[in-house]
Amino acid sequence: MDAITITKSIGYFLLAGLCEIGGGYLVWQWLREGKPMVYAFFGAIVLVIYGVVPTLQPAHFGRVYAAYGGIFVALSILWGWKVDKIVPDRFDIVGGIVALIGVGIIMYWPRN
Repeated sequence: MDAITITKSIGYFLLAGLCEIGGGYLVWQWLREGKPMVYAFFGAIVLVIYGVVPTLQPAHFGRVYAAYGGIFVALSILWGWKVDKIVPDRFDIVGGIVALIGVGIIMYWPRN
């Protein structure tokens, strides 16, 4: 994979992660925090967008979703820190790094 393809792929992963976590967060706010139903409506729209974004990846479904799992782990830790103000501990950080290493191996390691 060339550098441009990898850069686009990483961008798609980040966009998918923000859509999944953001959409889920909006639904969470509606169901768990008593926010108006409009939160759920917009959350559902964002979750549909999340379902589309991974199809733009340059790999097959299984590989994309396996690698995306690591992105989701790291972004969830960052979301919790920045949005919910829950500071990650060293185990969160180490786990997030391990997950991102897995993304690199699964998605971007050169294959024959």
